[in-house]
Amino acid sequence: MRKILTYRISEIEPYINWLYFFHAWGLSGKPVAQQEQLRQEAVDMLREMEAQCPVYALFAIYDANSDGDDIVIDNHRLPMLRQQKHTQTGAPNLCLADFLRPLSSGQKDRIGLFATSTDHRSEQMYPDDPFRRMLVQTLADRLAEAAAEHMHEQVRRHYWGYAADEHLTIDELHQEKFQGIRPAVGYPSLPDTSINFVLDDLLGMKDIGIRLTESGMMTPHASVSGLMMAHPKARYFDVGKIGEDQLVDYARRRGIPVVLMRRFLASSLLKNE
Repeated sequence: MRKILTYRISEIEPYINWLYFFHAWGLSGKPVAQQEQLRQEAVDMLREMEAQCPVYALFAIYDANSDGDDIVIDNHRLPMLRQQKHTQTGAPNLCLADFLRPLSSGQKDRIGLFATSTDHRSEQMYPDDPFRRMLVQTLADRLAEAAAEHMHEQVRRHYWGYAADEHLTIDELHQEKFQGIRPAVGYPSLPDTSINFVLDDLLGMKDIGIRLTESGMMTPHASVSGLMMAHPKARYFDVGKIGEDQLVDYARRRGIPVVLMRRFLASSLLKNE
């Protein structure tokens, strides 16, 4: 199953996590009055954006399995990185592939892939007004995240349907009380942005206006991509800093020269490497 959804801003506005919006403006922990003043300006701006900036979501649900630390989807492999941080005594070092049935089981599992983006016209608004331009940009980022939240809810309850009876409030959604996880590319458990090249091959991100840079970063900037995993025990984790051994192994599994992979994973490498 592959589907493109187009949202009006008013449809996904309730899913905006304002805590991250305030953080982007350096207002975390500031007086409520300051936050509410900016929020009101932001809400007014959302009304201005409504007519010209739809928000898009693209997702696909595939049969999948794990094979070691790789996720196997059709003829594609999504190599994953295994957690390197010290864990509690006896706790495993996790890899996202752990949350899928192994290929050796002979039983198919399922995985979701997704991308969301705020229309590129948001990047062209108010070029001569720095405040309004930044307001639009920070709102566009939040809208892309809100679209991912709403899309994932629809996937769980309807399109994939593994949590058809789910009824969560917006606060509960923001607290990630739903079954499964939605790890995004570039975040701690999925730090390699170049994995977007593989996701793009499977999803066709250009159909919602997303283009990739040489490093796998997405444009428009207000875009999010990642995986959707349904395992009840799936949880988020931080891969941490990786050493030369895992760098070489990961580059081999990706089929990319180590020197290039070192550039992609520069922020995730141990300093002495």
